[in-house]
Amino acid sequence: MELFIRIKDGHPFEHPIFGDNFRQAFPSIDTNNLPAEFARFSRVDAPIFGVYEVYEGVTYEWQNGSVTDVHHVRAMTTEEITAKQDAVKTSWAENGYASWVFDEAICAFKAPVSCPADKKFYQWDEPAVSWVEITGEPFER
Repeated sequence: MELFIRIKDGHPFEHPIFGDNFRQAFPSIDTNNLPAEFARFSRVDAPIFGVYEVYEGVTYEWQNGSVTDVHHVRAMTTEEITAKQDAVKTSWAENGYASWVFDEAICAFKAPVSCPADKKFYQWDEPAVSWVEITGEPFER
């Protein structure tokens, strides 16, 4: 994907423009020899962040002669972590299974027994504290 961005006072300005749109809007500009008011833009996908991280957005910054996305992620504070865990625990207490255990590493509840990995379908049977295979026909239409 070819992208360009406007430069104002030496800094990226507004948002990237697709190459085809750029050429239509600025037909007299040679994209292989850009004037100082424009630069090539390199798109960078947002990172996959951890359960205790907060995505704070993206800025456009100069790196290696072009402008690129710079994603900003920060670790949650102790207070934020506690609030998140408390919210998950409260919701689980209202809707979850009593036998499942909170796993702090993933901020979620896990069954006391792993679900079989045999590509069949299972549902949790709380009274039996086990996974039970779902048999029969799939949804009928």
